[in-house]
Amino acid sequence: MLSFVERHGLWSAEQKEAAARLRALVEEQRLEVIRLSFPDQHGILRGKTLIASEALRCFESGCSITTTMFAKDTSHKTVFPVFTSGGGFGIPEMQGAADVLMIPDPTTFRVLPWAPETGWILCDVHFADGRPVPFATRNLFKKVLGDLETRGYDFIAGLEVEFHIFRVENERMKPEDAGQPGNPPEVSLLSHGYNYLTEQRYDQMEPVLEIIRRDVLALNLPLRSVEVEYGPSQCEFTFQPTVGLTPADSMVLFRSAVKQIAHRHGYHATFMCRPKIPNVVSSGWHLHQSIVSRATGANAFMPTEGTQPLSSFGQGYLAGLLAHARAATVFTTPTINGYKRYRSYSLAPDRAIWGRDNRGAMLRVLGGPNDPATRIENRVGEPAANPYLYMSSQILSGLDGVDRKLDPGPSADTPYETNADLLPKSLREATFALKEDPFFREKMGATMVDYYTHIKNAEIDRFQAEVSDWEQREYFEMF
Repeated sequence: MLSFVERHGLWSAEQKEAAARLRALVEEQRLEVIRLSFPDQHGILRGKTLIASEALRCFESGCSITTTMFAKDTSHKTVFPVFTSGGGFGIPEMQGAADVLMIPDPTTFRVLPWAPETGWILCDVHFADGRPVPFATRNLFKKVLGDLETRGYDFIAGLEVEFHIFRVENERMKPEDAGQPGNPPEVSLLSHGYNYLTEQRYDQMEPVLEIIRRDVLALNLPLRSVEVEYGPSQCEFTFQPTVGLTPADSMVLFRSAVKQIAHRHGYHATFMCRPKIPNVVSSGWHLHQSIVSRATGANAFMPTEGTQPLSSFGQGYLAGLLAHARAATVFTTPTINGYKRYRSYSLAPDRAIWGRDNRGAMLRVLGGPNDPATRIENRVGEPAANPYLYMSSQILSGLDGVDRKLDPGPSADTPYETNADLLPKSLREATFALKEDPFFREKMGATMVDYYTHIKNAEIDRFQAEVSDWEQREYFEMF
């Protein structure tokens, strides 16, 4: 009898070979458990941990998981009426908290260096009839990459990820600290910051950075550098450029790994953009991207003559990123907190503009004639972004600019003073911008856009209902 994977043709020849290798590795290393994980709508890993022998048995038949995983906002509250017709999604197969199947991708298998006798594998999520679940964002990104491949191109991305690491002083684990969400830990700094890239500050943070670095390398993630950033207790890890799914898969594994490793050693790592801690500064996620020919490997952004920093293809791609920047912001900056980073004269963007090697611009163009490393750095993203949605939005926007032969205009030498569309100032404004742009509804599907904006609006409504410290200070005594 054919397995689920065989019936629906879900594995390539490469994946079948990888499956054979990992079975041998599980036996050789005597692994006891394997974590089956999938990236949810927020780019957070969810899944189940199976005894190794049971995991191997279900690799080709799938492991069931409830569809309510797709109904959660960032507090892990279910924000869709899952027991109504269509489960609140308009999809009968998701009604009543029904199950779907996690199908492992054998090429992603890792042995976790921080968890004894533990394997890990990334999964795609499918309905019982083999169709990919439309709200599984890795499935969406695979489709976008497939469409790019039919044009004869591959997507290349390099990552620069800023985040904070703190020492945990109080885990806040009393029963009254629990909730949705619970109270976060009390923390202290590892460095005072503001000595950007100094060796002294690096050495202060090196004990924990060493622990993380060794385990990240043991995972075979393409780590390039480890740096101390400008702010207190802030650092940056950068990754070599990789192709296709790999940069997005690397990002979700990296974030999850860092948080787990730090926690096991008494630290708290956070990819929250701007923590509410005195003197702490915002973190960003800069995405370096280019498009290369599948036939020749040539960089499609690289000009071969003249003085322009990009080829005509690259200029169209750049213009597409600018044209859809406001609507794409909900994918690049999906949290309420992330919009507190968009400030003028702060090395963070506040408007849709590009510049040649200018860190104040949203899009920084690097390279030029006959430089195979020519690329576009998008500096708009926050480190909490779902990488599958972030990268999908980039490819779709860029190709639209290519198809329509859009002109990006001149480089902005003064990006904070140039007349251009301002980026949304809030998640609410970004959500409106997405709903008002017919482009993403066409390319990602109205069902996906309505689904994602519903979740974002649920988070916004909870935020609006909270009484903040600012309101208490502003009004409690005065009125």
